[in-house]
Formats: sequence, C-alpha cells, structure tokens
Amino acid sequence: MTDSSDKTTKRLRLIARIISAPIILYALIMLIGYGYNWVTTGTADPYAVEDYPFIENIPPILMFLAVIGLAIAWRWEKIGGIINLLFCVATLITIPFTGLDFQSSRGWMPMILVLIIAVPGILFLVYWQKSSKINNNLH
Repeated sequence: MTDSSDKTTKRLRLIARIISAPIILYALIMLIGYGYNWVTTGTADPYAVEDYPFIENIPPILMFLAVIGLAIAWRWEKIGGIINLLFCVATLITIPFTGLDFQSSRGWMPMILVLIIAVPGILFLVYWQKSSKINNNLH
C-alpha cells in the first residue's frame, strides 16, 4: 500500500473521532446531570411523567450504550464500532414499539438521533477494515 492510502485511513479515524467527541461529551453531560439530580433530590428527573410504560425507557438506554460503544472505539475500533452498531440497530427495532406518532416530526427525532450516533461507528469500522488491510499488505 502507498503512503497516501495510509494517510487517508488515518484521516478517516480522525473524522470518526471528531464526529464522536461531541456525542460522547453530550451523553456524559446528561449522565452527570441526571446523577447529580438523583443524589441531591432523590430522583433523576423531577419532571418525569408518572405511570408511563417501561418500553419508553429502552430506546434512550440503548442509545446510551451505543455511545459507550463510540467511546470504546477510540481505543479498539472494531469492538467499539460493533457495539455501537448493534445497539443502534436494537434501538431502531424498539422505537416503533414505544407508541410514537410518526406522522409528526417528534416521532422521527429518535430515528434521526440513532442515525447520527451510528455514523461514527460505521466510520470506525471502515477505518479498522482499511487499517487491517494495510497492515496485512505490509507483512
């Protein structure tokens, strides 16, 4: 492989990290905020509606686990990318069961968020694949 393909591969990882950094940071801020509320007030979200179905909790939890996959991908691209994509697909599967109205823009927002979270995961996997090909050609 040429030196230019190695540079392109490294740029791909850089782009994946640039896209994933604000996603990870946002999820971390949300986690800290809910944790702080839970410690100080005894409830994570004092404005939460009571008696809603548990299924509505599953997509945000799966999205958070997908973001954890992005954080793992900073060190181990293959493992983190796979974790990210598995939880993104699981989220996309569970969203229709939450009862969202897809006739409004509010119903499509979780789907759009999942796709945004999946983009850097895909880029990490593409980087891993290209870098493994480069390493195999060198040996």
